[in-house]
Amino acid sequence: MLQTVPAGEAIGSQLISLRHVIDHLEVQFSRLAVEFHKTDWWDDEGFNSSGDWIRLNCRMTSNAVWDRLRVGERLDDLTQSTAAMESGDIGFAHLAVMARTAEAVGKAFDETKLLPLAREYSPGKFHYKCLHYQHSVDARSYAHEQDELAHQNRLDLSTAEDGSLLLNGILDPVGGAAVRTALEPLARLSGAHDDRLLPQRYADALVELASGGKPANIQVMATIETLKGLAGAAGAEMEFSLPLSSAMVQRMACDCSVTRVLLSQESLVMDVGRAKRVVSASLSRALKARDGHCQWPGCERPASWCDGHHLVHWIHGGETNLDNLVLLCRRHHRMVHEGNWQMVRSEEGNIITIAPTITFRWPRGPD
Repeated sequence: MLQTVPAGEAIGSQLISLRHVIDHLEVQFSRLAVEFHKTDWWDDEGFNSSGDWIRLNCRMTSNAVWDRLRVGERLDDLTQSTAAMESGDIGFAHLAVMARTAEAVGKAFDETKLLPLAREYSPGKFHYKCLHYQHSVDARSYAHEQDELAHQNRLDLSTAEDGSLLLNGILDPVGGAAVRTALEPLARLSGAHDDRLLPQRYADALVELASGGKPANIQVMATIETLKGLAGAAGAEMEFSLPLSSAMVQRMACDCSVTRVLLSQESLVMDVGRAKRVVSASLSRALKARDGHCQWPGCERPASWCDGHHLVHWIHGGETNLDNLVLLCRRHHRMVHEGNWQMVRSEEGNIITIAPTITFRWPRGPD
């Protein structure tokens, strides 16, 4: 009885065979690309370089084009690697990494030292190994390249129409690693109801990192009507931001993380400071010692990255004491104030979370 090959295995075999054919064609393309580069026809056509002509007419990205040109130019130095690719031991991607490394180290390049690594590792990991090789051959040149990358660091900040901050920039490998190392622990999933995707968790982690786990030292100007969330009140004001909602200001004031400036309706200063609302240093230590971490179910964000939340906000008469305070990380603190979640303490002292109430109404009939 004939044994049926699983569909996945059959398709996988076809993929491997097809990729092998494509790799052969990539080498042929690389040879032709170099021959084309040696002509002047692309210049006669008005292009700045042969790479630009290939990129536009062959529908390729710049990186893909220049990889092919590098491979084509270095094929004489990569005879063993080319043979290994033709036999299926490595792929064209390995060959491209080889070519980039050969260009970086020049005459000192020796493919025999790299080919065993290419056979052992994936193209991405092989690139990493080639950087070690590049450093071993010419440490000074490698250091110069890294220094050049550091000089290209930039970060552009601009404000969108809705007040959101737009970030665009690039960091050198060392700087990027430092940022990633700081963000990764803060970007993990935090407890129940965390349905954020990784990009949003990174963004929230960056905001959390900017405060250093401490209340932000910022000044907010608002009327008492805004702070109480009364109907008809204007928004609050803060430097570098558009008007803030009363719910956001209540969250920021909950831990007394802002210096408030209360204004009368005539914009006269009525009160500056937070003397009677502040969580004192001793009270903060007691709160952190008691709770240890964010008290949202399933969240273990450490106390050093949490705010003190008033179960009954002081603007509504709540006291600033241990019985009325609970530790919340920034995300869950925002969910309570802006997200309309509620937190209550049971008679046994347990914290209970209550989801926002959804109100359904009958559609309005004709007048």
